[in-house]
Amino acid sequence: MIPFELSDNLGHTWFFDLDGTILDHDGLWNRGKDRILPGVRELWNTIPQDDMIIITTARKEMWREDTEQVLKENKLRYDLIVFGLRHGERIIVNDEKPGGLQTAIAWNVKRNAGFK
Repeated sequence: MIPFELSDNLGHTWFFDLDGTILDHDGLWNRGKDRILPGVRELWNTIPQDDMIIITTARKEMWREDTEQVLKENKLRYDLIVFGLRHGERIIVNDEKPGGLQTAIAWNVKRNAGFK
């Protein structure tokens, strides 16, 4: 399911956008109508318990409680949710380890396609 190989001896921090990646996104946020995308639960089950999961979203902070409730109902664990980000590109910058290990990995998925 994951299209790249992860190192076995290191922990990982996963950054997930919320709408269009975890939850269905139709361009608007409709309170109470969030739907988890196909394969999300299965992907979550492959993420080691010791790994950190950070969810990012352009949703406003005022929607935190409803959003967290949906994640809880769907048993999607996370360590942090960052609300109020700008729409557009998300850029991850990290260092290359002395042995050559690339520590920034990007995985773009089609909107609303899920992970099946």
